[in-house]
Amino acid sequence: MRSAVIVDAVRTPIGKGKATGALHDVHPVDLLAHSLRAIVDRTGIDPGVIDDVITGVVSQVGEQSVNIARRALLAAGYPESVPGVSVDRQCGSGQQAIAFAAQGIIAGTYDVVVAAGVESMSRVPMGSAAFGTADLNGRAFDERYPEGLVGQGISAELIAARWGISRRAMDEFSLRSHERAATAAKNGLFDDELVAVAGLHADEGIRVGSTLDALSALRPAYHDEAMARRFPEINWQITAANASQISDGSAAVLVMSEEKAAELGLRPRARVHTIAVAGDDPLLMLTGIIPATRKALARSGLDIGDIDLFEVNEAFAPVVLAWSQEFGVDLDKVNVHGGAIALGHPLGASGARLATTGLHALEQRGGRYLLQTMCEAGGLANTTIYERLAS
Repeated sequence: MRSAVIVDAVRTPIGKGKATGALHDVHPVDLLAHSLRAIVDRTGIDPGVIDDVITGVVSQVGEQSVNIARRALLAAGYPESVPGVSVDRQCGSGQQAIAFAAQGIIAGTYDVVVAAGVESMSRVPMGSAAFGTADLNGRAFDERYPEGLVGQGISAELIAARWGISRRAMDEFSLRSHERAATAAKNGLFDDELVAVAGLHADEGIRVGSTLDALSALRPAYHDEAMARRFPEINWQITAANASQISDGSAAVLVMSEEKAAELGLRPRARVHTIAVAGDDPLLMLTGIIPATRKALARSGLDIGDIDLFEVNEAFAPVVLAWSQEFGVDLDKVNVHGGAIALGHPLGASGARLATTGLHALEQRGGRYLLQTMCEAGGLANTTIYERLAS
């Protein structure tokens, strides 16, 4: 069976997703094109050999609509013969792009693919694709869930209540994310993965110097009287500090067959070892990473103890903490360079960003296996296991 290997992975620094953010003035087409251009420049590959550009993007409306992948690859200078497609698996869109690329290579329908992701949340607000929609669900869906589903913040509160996760544990986790990201940035551990854009050379959301006392003073972000009556078990502990940041950014990963890499004289850095996707309770919504991780491990033949590093998207602190409880994973191996709480969460780009950061960290630490998993709206999750290849 053919193998899908990763030759390189790059990302922009992540900007704050608001009008004053460093990347707000960068059109999302240009933001994605920057990473697409960088992956070609860094590897020296002829873009004419690229079979497809698969791009994750969540809010496919306005400037990010009408298949942004195609416009961005043309903006990046790729030949007009190179196709592109945009995919939406919510927060896991960038990771799904890598999965689709690897699947196509393993199946033999692709030889070379750029898997990418982009989101400019300062220019295309989260949820804007559904703005003005009177009925998003239709009759049959509402009949199945007559009480209705809830927003992700409420789902995170439900997870914290069910797994018994305290506010202090969540705030400690959040501080650790910022401390790890700040240390990685200070020590140059992001340098090889970053391509500066619009004068931004480092991730904009990393905060240093905060304290548990300061975080404990923050008010709950999602408290709602109607939800409090519906879910009396909720303790209302989710704040702006223990949730991911709204952000702008893009990333790109060059995936190809092992044979094509040899033909082109390129060194594969990692192999896409195992791919899994799973669904779970759409009310809890963010717990899909638990069955998706189980499915990936079962397919891979590996045990959780075989994995050297983990990238678990920090949509909310209790998501990662509940997952670590279920698998008994030492948090010292999880998001070792910080996560979305510190670095930010540009929705469609995050899956490719986590792969980029995780693979570079795996190389820096000499590990063999990286497991990446992301929760997604609707009770979905992707899990991918990567194997580092010896240089």
